[in-house]
Amino acid sequence: MGHKVHPVIHRIPFVNTWDSKWFAKKFAFPEMLREEVLVREYLEKKLKDAGVSAISVERTAKEVTVTILAAKPGVIIGHAGQGLEVLRKEIEKNILQFKHRVKLNILPISQPALAARVVALGVVSEIERRLPFRRVMKQTIERVMAAGAQGVKIKMSGRLNGVEIARQEVLSAGKMSLITIRSNVDYAVVEAHTLYGKIGVKVWVYRGEVFGRQDRFAAAQANKPEVKKNTKVN
Repeated sequence: MGHKVHPVIHRIPFVNTWDSKWFAKKFAFPEMLREEVLVREYLEKKLKDAGVSAISVERTAKEVTVTILAAKPGVIIGHAGQGLEVLRKEIEKNILQFKHRVKLNILPISQPALAARVVALGVVSEIERRLPFRRVMKQTIERVMAAGAQGVKIKMSGRLNGVEIARQEVLSAGKMSLITIRSNVDYAVVEAHTLYGKIGVKVWVYRGEVFGRQDRFAAAQANKPEVKKNTKVN
């Protein structure tokens, strides 16, 4: 039998960094862990159309910093930052029991076509619109390879095209090195909700080999465009 491991977690801390950075005492750990799970579930559901690639949660004694890596940051921010304010108040009021202050950071993705979760969300949206799954997979693979990926693999499971018997279909292109530790492989699982039930979509994107740890949040922060201080606000 094969041993299946998560491609991203398997490479911590050699290539990838942790998306959760906080410490809790023994009595507070279960509640803080529950809060983080609820925060992630709430943001993934609320920001489904924003193309969220990753969410980072950092805790201090009095503040919780949530960093969102998104393909469409404007959808999250909203007009004059109203979207951020709504998210912040909802998290502080209904999710956090310890009443910490919440700080939200929204970072754009430089190459959305190479982010596995963004690619998977695009596949899911097309499947939910009843497009033929095989055509969706082929077109998605072509877009990812055209964006500069060295390899991509997509697996779909469920009642594909509404057939009676559930099955799996896998399409891939290029190279996919899942054994080498220094391989930069991004991976995501997203579920499509259709009239026939759930269809699972798994996406692997291989972006070559790297040496040293890669922090995607720090890289996005470094590439974030600076706002001019002399800009006038009407």
